[in-house]
Amino acid sequence: MDQIFGKNGSETPEPVKAQVTGELPPWLRGSLLRNGPGLFSVGESQYNHWFDGLSLIHSFTFSGGEVTYRSKFLKSDTYKRNIKADRIVVSEFGTMIYPDPCKNIFSRVFTHLSNVIPDFTDNNLINIIRYGQDYYASSEVNYMNQIDPETLETVGRINYRDHIALNLATAHPHYDSEGNTYNMGTAMMSFGLPKYVIFKVPGDASDKQHGKPALRKVEQIGSIPFRSTLFPSYYHSFGMTENYIVFVEQPFKLDIMKLATAYFRGVNWGSCLKFDKDDITLFHVVNKHTGKAVSTRFYADALVVFHHINAYESDGHVVFDLISYEDSKLYEMFYMKNLKQDAGSFMEENRSACIPDVLRFVLPLADNKEAPRGSNLVTLEGETATAVMKEDGSVYCQPDFLFKGLELPGINYNFNAKKYRYFYASKMELSAHPSKIAKFDVVSRNLLEWHQENCFASEPVFVASPGAVEEDDGVILSSVISPDPNISPFMLVLDAKTFTEIARASIDADVHMDLHGLFIPAAV
Repeated sequence: MDQIFGKNGSETPEPVKAQVTGELPPWLRGSLLRNGPGLFSVGESQYNHWFDGLSLIHSFTFSGGEVTYRSKFLKSDTYKRNIKADRIVVSEFGTMIYPDPCKNIFSRVFTHLSNVIPDFTDNNLINIIRYGQDYYASSEVNYMNQIDPETLETVGRINYRDHIALNLATAHPHYDSEGNTYNMGTAMMSFGLPKYVIFKVPGDASDKQHGKPALRKVEQIGSIPFRSTLFPSYYHSFGMTENYIVFVEQPFKLDIMKLATAYFRGVNWGSCLKFDKDDITLFHVVNKHTGKAVSTRFYADALVVFHHINAYESDGHVVFDLISYEDSKLYEMFYMKNLKQDAGSFMEENRSACIPDVLRFVLPLADNKEAPRGSNLVTLEGETATAVMKEDGSVYCQPDFLFKGLELPGINYNFNAKKYRYFYASKMELSAHPSKIAKFDVVSRNLLEWHQENCFASEPVFVASPGAVEEDDGVILSSVISPDPNISPFMLVLDAKTFTEIARASIDADVHMDLHGLFIPAAV
């Protein structure tokens, strides 16, 4: 496992031409940008958790049937401070750092006091996102770092708090057909009543001529109060339909008091997340045009969700699909001490970790206050998910089980917020990183897989053919690495319809495992 997870990555700052076998579609033009942890030790110091590693950004550029690759570390303030000190000096969620004992007493006291309310790292290692025409390396904190999508140079840091009152924000926003970006964040600690905030950045908000960020035109759409003031729900993503934001307030919670005292108790911030299996999950449906929430109290049994797949409206209902876990053990699996085990030991150690379920929930939007108690309010033909009216007027939702063992889902984004049929994902087995990618048909429940022995594929990214009408008319892109020195890293290109390989581009450079990314089409 250490061959894949534990080793430090390296930069390839100048473009390297890949060796293409097969034939790339001539229309495939643009860059797939990927982000993920790439540096796990600085000097003699090491991170405790894989999600703490310093961000390494990758670019795979497609043009004229050729592929070029380059990569650069995100030159965040965190990166620069660590490299200058030749050790880790900035805390991450799984690694708490304390001041150098050689510092004078006043410096140490100041450091301790500043950690009462943590000023989070700007090591933005999760995703690449867009606001207006600005591209950012993003994680889930108040800082992002703008990057140049062509050179991968770090342009500079931006703080959400300078534009909207947030402590945290997701790295999985949604984009509409007009180029607007929708996202959610959490406001707590000195921002008035704690709440989840829904906001929008217009597609035309960038002002590159004057160097003004798109975030300056951010619009708050609405907010949702915490159901428990000191225990906000953790969330990694959310759903969006044509007219609504779908927010899952899950019982996987951040303990605010533990967060505020973590530094003094000698524990990391990650330990402040707790799953309450005896609690319920609330579903909030908020009109994204008015900011007004649907008044019905929808709830379900306890679950943990990181990734939504898609959501849409159909005949007075909101239908949304997500990847669900029965517990929060996934985060624990990625501590470096676990990942450094051999594959057999890792599988044995994590045998109790649950494999995720693909679930579909259906929420009726009509005012059903007078409906008979105990009745199922879902009237959509062909849907087996239920929403039962309870005695107190709340609605208890039970999902339709679609499949087991898929994660890191992606769709043809032209079908985002619309009724859809296919999604593409990593096939999860008892391993920290999947070796298979798959195409799933939500109607027939059929699965197609791609797999190569001793290879590990990143999340599949769909790119549509020009003028495509059919949902799966396009290609799938996935970065593939192997611990076998005889297998070069390669960019895999699959026909999205048949899920068969049409080309691969082998790269004579170090390519590291990543998390998420964004395909940026070439300018026409």
